[in-house]
Amino acid sequence: MAAATASIVGTSSWSLRRAAAQAFALSQSHFLCSTNPYFSFPRTLCTLPLSVSASSASDVSHTVQAIKGDVDELLNGVVEKSVIKEVKHILEMARRASLRREILHTDFLTPPVLKESMKVLEKLADVKAIAQGGYPQAERCRISVGHPEELTSDPDIISALSVSGNFRFESCSHGDFLGSILGTGITREKVGDIILQGEQGAQILVVPELVEFLMSSLDKVRNVPVSCSKIPLISLDYEPPRTTTFKTIEASLRVDALASAGFKISRSKLVDLISNGDVRINWTPVTTKGTTLKSGDIVSVSGRGRLKIGEINSTKKGKFAVELIRYL
Repeated sequence: MAAATASIVGTSSWSLRRAAAQAFALSQSHFLCSTNPYFSFPRTLCTLPLSVSASSASDVSHTVQAIKGDVDELLNGVVEKSVIKEVKHILEMARRASLRREILHTDFLTPPVLKESMKVLEKLADVKAIAQGGYPQAERCRISVGHPEELTSDPDIISALSVSGNFRFESCSHGDFLGSILGTGITREKVGDIILQGEQGAQILVVPELVEFLMSSLDKVRNVPVSCSKIPLISLDYEPPRTTTFKTIEASLRVDALASAGFKISRSKLVDLISNGDVRINWTPVTTKGTTLKSGDIVSVSGRGRLKIGEINSTKKGKFAVELIRYL
């Protein structure tokens, strides 16, 4: 009798564990199998067995609710609310990758999504995340996620193309190259940074699966005929950003004071830009002109570039001597 009871208990425990695991996998597939421009992974990974016994239905429900609650708690720390949807998809993908011992990759992410996603992923003990953009100062990066025992090195998930042509008499901008690339029919999330090379053309970072397509499809940028060739990442001809450094004396460290001094615009104009959502601190939109800055913060203003806050010292008169580093 005792043996039979133990057998029943063991079988029940195994069924509950199996049901819980299936519930978790199914909850992930709901997010990952839907149309989402931020992810790139084999569609076959979305095919999961659907077999949950009636006796374990209540346990499955509790498991799904616990997972949802945990995800919601992690998302509470996301500062920029406009990226919550993207971050949630990445979080769900990471959980699934860890559970099934897979390595999954996002497409290229914007800096705000990248920043918030990495902050959330760092809170998961059973998930490792690696961000790559092709070169050290890349703004648009892909994130690879998986169990720490599986994700042991940087995956080969980024390729580089050289787009060459005679741009001596018709210079083309970043927007010209991007527009021509998107004109081939691919989406923005498949393309990383674009490194301009003046008269020679540009180098672009893309997902590896689109290299052959772009080499055969991209034949013109604006009115300039071009040819595309694949190059190793080590051949990327990027340069550290050019900057100019100067100091200002201000009564406070508020963003409206320092940013107006850094960008050489009036404080009232800076306040208007904040109201329009055109000012960000470390890629997060500023919500109030009274936000205080500190050393290392990056302030970006739409259409005007970026500004880094350098060393801050107090003056004898109780003001602040602030080093400002303007990106050119």
